[in-house]
Amino acid sequence: MDVRRADERYRGGDPEAGISSLHAFSFGPHYDPDNLRFGAVIACNEERLAPGAGFDEHPHSHTEIVTWVVEGELTHRDSAGHESVVRSGDVQRLSSAGGVRHAERNDGTEPLVFVQMWLAPLEPGGDPAYEIVHGIADSTPYAVPEAGAMLHVRRLTAGERTAVPDAPFVYVHVVRGEIRLDGEELAAGDAARITEAKDLEAVAGAPAELLLWEMTAP
Repeated sequence: MDVRRADERYRGGDPEAGISSLHAFSFGPHYDPDNLRFGAVIACNEERLAPGAGFDEHPHSHTEIVTWVVEGELTHRDSAGHESVVRSGDVQRLSSAGGVRHAERNDGTEPLVFVQMWLAPLEPGGDPAYEIVHGIADSTPYAVPEAGAMLHVRRLTAGERTAVPDAPFVYVHVVRGEIRLDGEELAAGDAARITEAKDLEAVAGAPAELLLWEMTAP
């Protein structure tokens, strides 16, 4: 298990424009050849947008983009005609496939915080697709078969335990709270990259929210 701490993430964004970004993987000008991906995950970005701030329309291709809103409301628009407001507890996925453009903004009056994860598809190309699941339950994993991956959301009370999926690759991101995992204490923003996970449990030291990616592909 490889633990990466919140303060080790690369800082990005444009503070003057109300955008603050934290990148867990090599990203843009923060090129790190030893930190390009884990399993299918090639990016895990925490984005903070002030009211009225956002990312203007920009292109993506050959990437599965999964977004989890922590606080506030995210307005999504894309070149395929989709427009949605994504709120806390919703899972949004944009399959950019052969190519799509999208814009993401905070059109609300409160600060917006979201975690966006990019996964590499098993096969390139195809047609873009979009999906949003409102209020996903803890017991309902979200499958991204194009990347050989499954997202598990866990919201734990203090002292509560949850099993970590047995899988060749598991990526655990702590959204909020504190957990103990295989002898390590993890806090908000920390992540664990686990290879050949088996019989592991996470125990919440305080109310916690976790995102766990169960993956088959390297």
